Amino acid sequence: MSNVEAEPAEVTCTSTPGDVEVLEPREVPLGGPRAMSVRRTLPQKQRSLIGAWCFCDHYGPDDVKMDVAPHPHTGLQTVSWLFTGEIEHRDSHGVHAFVRPGELNLMTGGRGICHSEVSTTSSSVLHGVQLWLALPDAHRDAPRDFQHYAPPTVVLDGAALRVFLGSLAGSTSPVTTFTPLLGAEIVLPAGATIKLDVAPEFEHGVLLDTGDVIVGETALAPGALGYLGTGRTTLTLSTQDGARVVLLGGEPFGEEIVMWWNFVGRTHDDIAACRDEWQAETDRFGRVDGYDGARLPAPPLPGGRLRPRGNPA
Repeated sequence: MSNVEAEPAEVTCTSTPGDVEVLEPREVPLGGPRAMSVRRTLPQKQRSLIGAWCFCDHYGPDDVKMDVAPHPHTGLQTVSWLFTGEIEHRDSHGVHAFVRPGELNLMTGGRGICHSEVSTTSSSVLHGVQLWLALPDAHRDAPRDFQHYAPPTVVLDGAALRVFLGSLAGSTSPVTTFTPLLGAEIVLPAGATIKLDVAPEFEHGVLLDTGDVIVGETALAPGALGYLGTGRTTLTLSTQDGARVVLLGGEPFGEEIVMWWNFVGRTHDDIAACRDEWQAETDRFGRVDGYDGARLPAPPLPGGRLRPRGNPA
């Protein structure tokens, strides 16, 4: 998915473990043909990464038509996860696929890829999350790739889990990532409490989609992301009326990155070079076949050099 903000902010991020905190979402209007808004919890001023997770947009349920023209990505993997709806995906790796509820689509941008996203005529309501993973420096020029996985449902104390990345509750995803990670959808019935065994070297984030949930002793409002630092071996979730959450986790990233528009780099010059090549239509990003329309132009860079902004120490 593209970040189609007219004036995207630049972000330079570091990843450090921290205390439990609640990251409140901010409404971000996305203009252009998609004409919808999202609730963004990553990145933000006080915390930019959870493991390698560097971008989290939560949207819907909205009765909208998505039509995002071909746009570029570098230095990251995109993770698409839907609760409702269907989106048609085409990319310059030659992949033509569909994003459907309960099925993971993971695209590797690496040195450069471009793709389009169009909601299908079979659904008008879209509801889901769009996530990005920063690639470590040793792999940030990885070749283009696309992986699809429909995880089985695992039942734990009445809760239904779908583990789309990493391992949890005896379920392991075969999808390849470049740092140790966890991603799962968890649906809790009314009155449920579950205790999850988690890796102590991971930091975690719990995004509440619908319902009510208490993470440990902290209640989250819908759309909020509860952050938990490293050192925990268990994570407890409880609900009164039922809930659906997305659990994210990973080892602290340990590298600085610069995010701007749809690019992840290490310096201002990295980002400027990516923008120049996209505007010049070089071979770096390839082309999307089968999309009827023009590519999405890059917005202008901000007036000054892109500056660092990262997690608290």
